[in-house]
Amino acid sequence: MKRSLAYAFFILAAGLSMVSIGSAQDRTQGRSMVTTRYGIVAAESPLAAQAGAQILSRGGNAIDAAVATNAVMGVVEPMMNGMGGDLFVIVYDAKSGKLYGLNASGWSPKGLTPEFLKNKGVTTMPQHGIDSVTVPGVVDGWSKLLGRFGKLNLEQDLAPAIRYAHEGFPVPEWDAEYWGAAAGFLKKNPATASLYLLQGEAPKVGEIFRNEALSRSLALVAKGGRDAFYKGELAHRIVDFSKREGGAMTLEDMADYSSEWVEPLSTKYHGWEVYELPPNGQGIAALEMLNLMQQFPLSQFGHNSADALHVMIEAKKLAYADLRRYVGDPRFSKIPVAGLLSDDYARERAKLIDMSKANCNVSPGMPNEKLGDTTYMTVVDQQGNMVSLIQSNYDEFGSRLVADDTGFVLQDRGALFNLEPDSPDVLAGHKRPLHTIIPAFMSNGDTRIAFGIMGGFNQAQAHAQFVSNIVDFGMNIQAAMEAARFDKITFGGCDVQIEDRVPADVRAALTARGHQLEVRGAFSSHMGGGQATERNFATGVNFGASDPRKDGEAIPEPPPHP
Repeated sequence: MKRSLAYAFFILAAGLSMVSIGSAQDRTQGRSMVTTRYGIVAAESPLAAQAGAQILSRGGNAIDAAVATNAVMGVVEPMMNGMGGDLFVIVYDAKSGKLYGLNASGWSPKGLTPEFLKNKGVTTMPQHGIDSVTVPGVVDGWSKLLGRFGKLNLEQDLAPAIRYAHEGFPVPEWDAEYWGAAAGFLKKNPATASLYLLQGEAPKVGEIFRNEALSRSLALVAKGGRDAFYKGELAHRIVDFSKREGGAMTLEDMADYSSEWVEPLSTKYHGWEVYELPPNGQGIAALEMLNLMQQFPLSQFGHNSADALHVMIEAKKLAYADLRRYVGDPRFSKIPVAGLLSDDYARERAKLIDMSKANCNVSPGMPNEKLGDTTYMTVVDQQGNMVSLIQSNYDEFGSRLVADDTGFVLQDRGALFNLEPDSPDVLAGHKRPLHTIIPAFMSNGDTRIAFGIMGGFNQAQAHAQFVSNIVDFGMNIQAAMEAARFDKITFGGCDVQIEDRVPADVRAALTARGHQLEVRGAFSSHMGGGQATERNFATGVNFGASDPRKDGEAIPEPPPHP
């Protein structure tokens, strides 16, 4: 009898335990955060994240790991990023407790002007080809990051990328999709076809892709530093190729280029300080969106409710109208940064949001101030140093041009210039265009979060949604990254893309207010993909998150061997 009773209690306890566990795991979040007291690298490729984690285990810090990871990303995801692109970074230095911003976006060739294009019969800004190419900023960015913060040298940090380029790697799922979609235009150019296609076709999932030319180029930079790229053999290859294509790039355009340290901008959102880099990037639009959203009780509306989404979509339109009107290279035009981010301006602009209907014709405001397809990755190390880094070729495979024997495409970032004389983003020599790629950072008390979400002009609006998920709705970084998103990629009209995980009744309510919804899949690449790391400085615990909209992972640093 006693034995039977004891057995019954055992079964009851086991059943209650299973109920408890089942309830705890009844969630919409698809995966858990990575949690460790060691470092974490979160990137769009597990191979790249693993390379960064190994750099941490070999004595490198977060900055070393970020450079190593970014370099590997340029090998394994060549359509999105690489040495021919640009770079933006926010660094949190744990020792000083300060944030540092680096703008490593390249400028246009000095001779690339509206008159230069006019003489060629070109009347609109080219979106691809040699006249869309700007000086790549990545390598100078790596050099400045390591020179100021790194513990290892460029040769050590680039070693994993050199190895992957030489040995090859199996192509993962998302990248095989991107590659397949680009096969048509890659075939039209003998150089890109030879480099990026296998037997004339895009590589399939699991096929091995090698890039010996890129391995040699990385090795040149590893040994010769930034001068190997901007003054040495690679510079000559790029400039000689540009001349043959009828471009304006000169050796002086390459040699004179330098990335610059900048002071991050910030705004407060319900007690959290949120940071973005200043123009020429679009980060200011994310901050303005948050200022507008803060005028409404989003947490009371409920996550992804019709009211909350309506406010966010309308705030996006207002912020992006200002972005288009005012933002360009601050060396060429005066930008009303303080006015755009002021509380008074947010309160006035927020009055334009009508909760009953969508505004399909939004105009820029007048701030009260006197005017005088990307990859994201993030790292936190054991000491609490954090890096928020984003890098891109702009379009997939950039300009779609490859200089001889370099192994990487040249970016088409110049496509974001225009030829409108009164625009802040009008083309000029040695000017940087309005940039889409933006890293971000947020903090509250002992908590610091480095994050970013790629996807062209999706980025600022995706940042605002991520911040709201954390602050308004109490999500952890993985849940906030996974949560269903909207994306309004255009600047005008009422069109909005939205993932089908947003409930049908909510979508119907938005449609009734005048939003023209295009419903996308559950985890649509149109919403971009992101990564995040978090550190609790009170406990010394690090957390990592990776977006299922990409192939990536958050990978912890292995502990030291005994």
